[in-house]
Amino acid sequence: MGHLTTHILDTTKGVAAAGVTIHLYKNASDGLRQLIHSTVSNHDGRCDQPLLQDAHFKAGVYELEFAVDAYFSNQDNTQENNQDNQTVLPSFLNTVVIRFGINDENAHYHIPLLVSPYSYSTYRGS
Repeated sequence: MGHLTTHILDTTKGVAAAGVTIHLYKNASDGLRQLIHSTVSNHDGRCDQPLLQDAHFKAGVYELEFAVDAYFSNQDNTQENNQDNQTVLPSFLNTVVIRFGINDENAHYHIPLLVSPYSYSTYRGS
């Protein structure tokens, strides 16, 4: 059976993004979304378990939501020189949403997120 994983990298600092809240939704044909799973990235910017696996890993359209505004706000608040690094709210990137399709129920889908306060990129990893 296939599974879904993710990895979040903070490209501003060149480190894994720990503590990012992640929500996984499945999109229905009627346009509604169903929350499938919620978690927080660990110290390595990954999830401790696959986001989707086994009998729950089915073909369809899904969305991953990453709460990057809270992550970067928390990073700013832990800086020694807080006055120079403080994020102005609302932040440019709030929640990064990646909509993707799964068509092979036996494959490993890995979706990395490379993110800074002002940009992000993703791709289908291995």
